[in-house]
Amino acid sequence: MRWTVLDSPIGEFSVATDGEAVRAAHFGRVAAATGEPGDAVAGRALAELRAYFAGELTEFTVPVAVPRGSEFERAVWREMTRIPYGETLTYGEVAKAVGDPGAARAVGVACNRNPVPVIVPCHRIVGAGGKLVGFGGGLPRKVTLLELEAAVALRRAWLS
Repeated sequence: MRWTVLDSPIGEFSVATDGEAVRAAHFGRVAAATGEPGDAVAGRALAELRAYFAGELTEFTVPVAVPRGSEFERAVWREMTRIPYGETLTYGEVAKAVGDPGAARAVGVACNRNPVPVIVPCHRIVGAGGKLVGFGGGLPRKVTLLELEAAVALRRAWLS
């Protein structure tokens, strides 16, 4: 796996690829990260992330392969990718969607263990009543991501 770092509105953001897919992402710089993509997948991931942060991309298409996670965590991560850009669901709503309505806290744990944040949008999951609780990258980053998506979604709705 090779790490590449991107400067973004949420600070440095590192992405790991293996030549076939994105395998991990991390808020901040990973020690082994370089500024140059090591393979075509890394180049594509960085291009998509730049477009996302510029408000030009609302859905990632770069391949993602997650090497770990329980069956429940993988179900939660798949459900995250189904949350529309600019929208949020609560931990309880995601728990219900994956077939375990009482597992809101476990959804929170799965969010925290998401190995590919931003691309797999765990920031779109909020607490009951829309409260901003918990985020591996810190709540200020979560707010920035949600504000970016809300502004782009509103602009697109008004101009369509």
